[in-house]
Amino acid sequence: MEVERAMSESELWYESVPEVFRDWPEFAFVEDLPDLPGVLLLGDSISMSYTRPVRQRLEGIANVHRVPDNGRSTRFVLAEFERFLGEKPWKIIHFNCGIHDITQFDEDGEVVEEGAVGAQQVPLAEYKANLAALVGRLRTTKAILIWASTTPVQEGTRARSSADVVRYNQAAATVMADRGILVNDLYALALPRMTALQPPLNVHFTEAGAAVLGERVAAVIREQLD
Repeated sequence: MEVERAMSESELWYESVPEVFRDWPEFAFVEDLPDLPGVLLLGDSISMSYTRPVRQRLEGIANVHRVPDNGRSTRFVLAEFERFLGEKPWKIIHFNCGIHDITQFDEDGEVVEEGAVGAQQVPLAEYKANLAALVGRLRTTKAILIWASTTPVQEGTRARSSADVVRYNQAAATVMADRGILVNDLYALALPRMTALQPPLNVHFTEAGAAVLGERVAAVIREQLD
């Protein structure tokens, strides 16, 4: 009788990553170095873009992991919480949700067309409640928590509004202040340099822009490790 082989840690990791992302370097398996603290990056595609720069800057200082997916909205993170957190002991968790929460949908549940206006995927009141619930669950890990404000969007960007980013960031700031959570203000970092760091009418960042974000994220994490 053939004995079924137990999956290795790397095989289990790739099994948890959606197939579409398995060849992306952001989702490469991280083999932990002994005696280094564990850092988890939790977030959407913006966090995906700065994952590699953060790893590079914290090489030999921390084992930097990210959740095995695009974290998308607060709803998605709460639904996938156990899969995202895994079983490792985290020293620091750097987290954000926002760009997907503010995405506007039409009455048919589709992302609105360019120039159209719809309803936010996650209404502001729910966003605030979801963040409070997320912080409560993250606190059970005993990790140091760092919230990253949502990065800006350019006026005219499809399905997103710069005014919504401000409103949702203000709501998040209230949640974090009430709970004593450290804030890494990536919004303020990127806002004066949006045209240099982002492609036109795109919420994402160029390679140079991702490096700027990664440098800040790594620096904030490093401060909490010292």
